[in-house]
Amino acid sequence: MTSITPTELKRRLDASQPCRLLDVREPDEHAHCALPGSRLLPLSELESRWQELRDWCAGGVQTVVYCHHGVRSAHAIAFLEQEGFTGLVNLTGGIDRWSREADPSVPRYW
Repeated sequence: MTSITPTELKRRLDASQPCRLLDVREPDEHAHCALPGSRLLPLSELESRWQELRDWCAGGVQTVVYCHHGVRSAHAIAFLEQEGFTGLVNLTGGIDRWSREADPSVPRYW
């Protein structure tokens, strides 16, 4: 599984390099804090809704998948890869590590 650190992702976003951001946390977590422009599709709904991502993930642009600490996103990537998705990248340490290393203005929780 390919991964990216928050520092690497921040550099990429700051340089306007294209990527998609997929948040697989629950809606209350997403409402508390989220990466700008991210799309929410909770891991708990992924098996029944993954088809919604087919067109969104098409086109050769990498999709960075994130959660709170990086575990749910890893599970989401494993599932989506079984369904034929490519170009998925796991945000190492999730949004919690993002808050600590890339953007301290993003609130931490739990």
